[in-house]
Amino acid sequence: MRIRLGDIAYARSGDKGSGATLGIIAYTPQGYEVLREHLTADAMETYFEPMGAVRVKRYEVPNLHVLNFVLPEVLAGGGSRSLRIDAQGKAVGQVALEMEIEVPDHLIPQCRKATS
Repeated sequence: MRIRLGDIAYARSGDKGSGATLGIIAYTPQGYEVLREHLTADAMETYFEPMGAVRVKRYEVPNLHVLNFVLPEVLAGGGSRSLRIDAQGKAVGQVALEMEIEVPDHLIPQCRKATS
């Protein structure tokens, strides 16, 4: 089943000049394994290609259930140079959470945030 990335993870992002850093944090260990399998640097580069992302790099932080991405050039010059309305990296995380990924139906409940 295709689900929004935001259904199984949350994000933190920020700008670094013309690029952005993006952390995708899984709610559960099972969710992290799904992210490791499906959320590749190539998948992120393709998703952010309309914004100019190139040479995306992915770093794994398994003890925190985080995949950290570096997205060079995604901010079109950065806050002081870009003509975009929002050329800062804080919105990149929210954009990423709208990405859809394929998750086996039986794993979805194990990947979602626990509710109290």
